[in-house]
Amino acid sequence: MTIDRRQALLGAAAAAALSSAVSFNASPALAADKLIIGKSIGSSFPFSGADLGKAKGMFAAEGIDAEVVVFRGDGQMQQAMAAGAIHIGFGSGPGMGYAAKGVPGIAVAAMASEPRNMSLVVMKDGPIKTVDDLKGKRVGVTTAGSLTDWLTRKLSDSKGWGPEGIEVTPMGEMRTRLAAMKSGELAGSVNSIQETWNLVENGEGRLLATFGDAVPHFHTHAIFAHRKLIAENPELVRRFLRAWFKTAAYMRDNRADTVKFIAATMKLPESVVDRSYDYEMKMLSFDGAFDPEAIEVIRLSLKDLGILDRIPEAKELYLPGFAPVKF
Repeated sequence: MTIDRRQALLGAAAAAALSSAVSFNASPALAADKLIIGKSIGSSFPFSGADLGKAKGMFAAEGIDAEVVVFRGDGQMQQAMAAGAIHIGFGSGPGMGYAAKGVPGIAVAAMASEPRNMSLVVMKDGPIKTVDDLKGKRVGVTTAGSLTDWLTRKLSDSKGWGPEGIEVTPMGEMRTRLAAMKSGELAGSVNSIQETWNLVENGEGRLLATFGDAVPHFHTHAIFAHRKLIAENPELVRRFLRAWFKTAAYMRDNRADTVKFIAATMKLPESVVDRSYDYEMKMLSFDGAFDPEAIEVIRLSLKDLGILDRIPEAKELYLPGFAPVKF
């Protein structure tokens, strides 16, 4: 994994804050506990809930001083976790495999189920008309070993082409993938549903497919905690999770305010976020409970993705005892 200069500086600054300013054992009655929350990508509706929870005082109510930082994929976020630069991570289900590689972040709660919010977009007037047209074509994803990578391979395999029947091409941010689509270098891209609707509303893209029905048992997103935090202050992890799931409930019960806030956070039109809202709510977890069938799907996928060179045991991927969350 590589990390650019800006991200390295961000990680160094966060690590400095971790070593000099944060005490996992601080009493919330005396001072709020500082937690640095890493979002593996910025273009995610549920991950933007971290900013919402901070703004609405959900974390403060649990005695948490939350700082939110953004990375460019699971790999970079897990690297920051390994460096001790973040305490909590919002990442993908396949990202659970990094714990089996020795990364000190491990999943403590499920954030979302089947990937209803993941979609495949093509150019509006391009040559790709159906999923069948993608055989042998290049499709852009965020990073190797990411959720977008896995979904593309899963789609290819479901069509009987094998996991490499579509050429997976890691290209980072959406703007890079869009430029490659416009030049004809890519036939399509796997995006969040917000990114796709934004391209549709701009007259540039066309929604080709979503992935919810293709992967009925899955954890699209998971919440990770640093093992040091878990060992030294498990109650702080529980307080964080209570704050998060109160935030999730707020998102469910306050559509208009949630849409307005997340649109501003993601720098998207409110119409795009509102159009995506139902997709997100249908998959968002409100207690963090893990689905054993989803864990099995993820466990079996990790070798195929190249995250691991073996199929791990389920107990290597997540830590029981923190979910389901009750409040």
